[in-house]
Amino acid sequence: MKNHQKKLNRRSFLEHSAKITAAGILMSRLPAASKKLIKIEGEIKVALVGCGGRGTGAAAQALAADPDVRLVAMADVFVDRAEECFSSLSEKNEHSDRLSVNEETVFIGFDAYKKAIDMADVVILTTPPAFRPVHFQYAIMKNKHVFMEKPVATDVAGIKQVLAAGKAARQKKLNVVVGLQRHYQRNYRSVKKLIDRKRIGNLVSGQVYWNSGGVWVKPRKPQQTELEYQMRNWYYFNWLCGDHIVEQHIHNIDVANWFIGAVPVSAQGMGGREVRTGPDHGQIYDHHFVEFTYPNGQIISSQCRHQKGCMNRVEEVFQGEKGSIVVNSSHYGLMKSRKGRVIYNHDGENDINPYQQEHNELFAAIKAGEYKMDDTDLGATSTMTAILGRMATYSGQIITWDQAMGFNHKLVPELHSFNDNAPVQPDKNGQYPIPVPGVTQFG
Repeated sequence: MKNHQKKLNRRSFLEHSAKITAAGILMSRLPAASKKLIKIEGEIKVALVGCGGRGTGAAAQALAADPDVRLVAMADVFVDRAEECFSSLSEKNEHSDRLSVNEETVFIGFDAYKKAIDMADVVILTTPPAFRPVHFQYAIMKNKHVFMEKPVATDVAGIKQVLAAGKAARQKKLNVVVGLQRHYQRNYRSVKKLIDRKRIGNLVSGQVYWNSGGVWVKPRKPQQTELEYQMRNWYYFNWLCGDHIVEQHIHNIDVANWFIGAVPVSAQGMGGREVRTGPDHGQIYDHHFVEFTYPNGQIISSQCRHQKGCMNRVEEVFQGEKGSIVVNSSHYGLMKSRKGRVIYNHDGENDINPYQQEHNELFAAIKAGEYKMDDTDLGATSTMTAILGRMATYSGQIITWDQAMGFNHKLVPELHSFNDNAPVQPDKNGQYPIPVPGVTQFG
């Protein structure tokens, strides 16, 4: 394998991102008028940037989306991740015959993404989210259609970079799908239609949850530089991950924005580290509780927790003027009147996996030569809403949308090799700086 590693305020945000209105969030995947593009004849060439577990899964789903899809290039900073991904796709995938990658088209290093993107028609961006803005910007500059995982950034500077690239994507009529797959899941789509028809009146409040036992930990190895260690154990560093409220709970927060049809005007909340307190767990909190206030006065209560041995809950609940909704990613959707009459009970027996559906719709549009997919703004607004929640829990203050968008501190540095300095450093005991409510101003 080749080794190429080298040593807004709210008004402007709204102007830049016109689809933040209720109608905009509802229709953000569908441009006002589908536009015919130059049709790709024959093979649709795909590049994968970020070869971890999610990247491997996304590549497999892309290969399954259409017989003409070919994976032609891969990029990662870690050789072993690229090798594991290639092995999985070639040995454990029913569409391995669509794998057109060889040693000459697997690129390793901090600039490897450019070489992979240059070879493709469509790019899959699945690195840790710190790098999403730079990779997305480059892909759009090179006129590529994009599937990118959520979240799309870890800081406000990254959000603004993604929005600017999204504007360029619209001008170029490049299809963009963001991995907020509930937008592609039939129970969520069905419930959203009923909300829009006012079957339970206007939504007045809601509760969204991602309470679970947490995710993997990557122990430090003696030969690693500090930067390599952090990038291996990326989930636990704010600059790389955004904290689990941003990286994971974004799914539930996104549903709140989508169903209400707006972004919050402010947030306040609390959080901390009660269980995951050691150096292996970096900087991030193990629980957050946030109260988001929306423009029409709706309050959404948001919970996310990574603590083993506790009650698990991953779903969204909403109250309307005339009834209530419970919906979750297990193809469940139930709408009831205030008196308990069932208005809608979703039958998910024949539902398509939404992770697959988002690729099916993306590649169908590309193959037909149509411009139909425009997820950039919903990805940016939902990521920004989660960042707003993080700012509230880290600071212990009420943070408005305007304040958050005006906070220009950049968490992610420009990096060229594993010998570069990591943006956060451990103390003599190996502990990393932790946000302290009442002391930390923003996060």
